[in-house]
Parts: sequence; structure tokens; C-alpha cells
Amino acid sequence: MRTLVLNAGYEPLAVVSFKRGLMLVMNGKATTLYTDAEHPVWATSGTWDRPSVILLKRYVRVPYGREIPVSRRGVLRRDDHRCGYCSKAATTIDHVFPRSRGGRDSWENLVACCVRCNNLKADRTPGEMGWELRVRPQMPQGTAWMVRGFERSEPTWNEFLALAA
Repeated sequence: MRTLVLNAGYEPLAVVSFKRGLMLVMNGKATTLYTDAEHPVWATSGTWDRPSVILLKRYVRVPYGREIPVSRRGVLRRDDHRCGYCSKAATTIDHVFPRSRGGRDSWENLVACCVRCNNLKADRTPGEMGWELRVRPQMPQGTAWMVRGFERSEPTWNEFLALAA
């Protein structure tokens, strides 16, 4: 179970374990907005509601000028695990402009790719293969990419993620 942490301005900040979220609430640094009533936290000294969404009492400045680091998992997630060339299920990533020719590891040069297309393309460009990219590779946008620890959302988080978008 995870907890969504909201800044004092109701913008998503991070996703933490429910233990960390509960400690923030117990130490008076946050208030609980939503709880998971079906799964309370049991301890020798009592029972507490498991926090699902918490709001920090003090505003935390987030540097929005930062770039999102490129990663294999991030490229696959950005492209919804679909091959950029044939749209089948992708398990690897491919450099559009090959690394052997000076292609860089950047959001604009990487696409999700299936093993078959990756092997066929080898160290050539899509133009040399007569292929077209079905997606335009670019750095992902939106709050879901800026929230630390965010991979998949819980249903109680949707209104806060939509509010931030």
C-alpha cells in the first residue's frame, strides 16, 4: 500500500509507503485526506487508519525546471509498451539514430521496440529501412512524471492527479 503526498497547494509531490505517510501524520507534518478503512494499521498501542492521500502542512518548493532522467523503464512507460515501428508489444528500447553513429541516449532518440524490429533495424536509421515511426519521441509531460515514486495510481488519487493536470 502506498500513500500520495500532496503539497500544501494540493499538487502531487511524491508517493511514499503507508508507513512513511502515517509517520508524517503522527508527527503533525501532514493531515490525512483519504484513508484505506478496509486495512487499518494495528500496533500494540492502538489502531490507526491507513493513509491513502495526505496533505503537507507546510509548502515544499519543487524545482520544476528539472529534466526527467532518461531510463529504459521510462521509455517503455512513455510509449505504453508498444513498438514505435509496428505497434506490437515492446520489451526493449531502440535508438532511432544508432549509437554506433553518434546517437545519444535522449528522450527524443529512444523509442520502445519489439525484439523483432530491434533485430531487423540493427544499426540503421528508420529512413534507411523504409520504416516510419508511429510515435514522435519526446520528453514526457505532466505531473505524473514529476511525482517521485509514481508508477500506477490508486483510484482515490485520480481527482488530485486530474486537479494538478
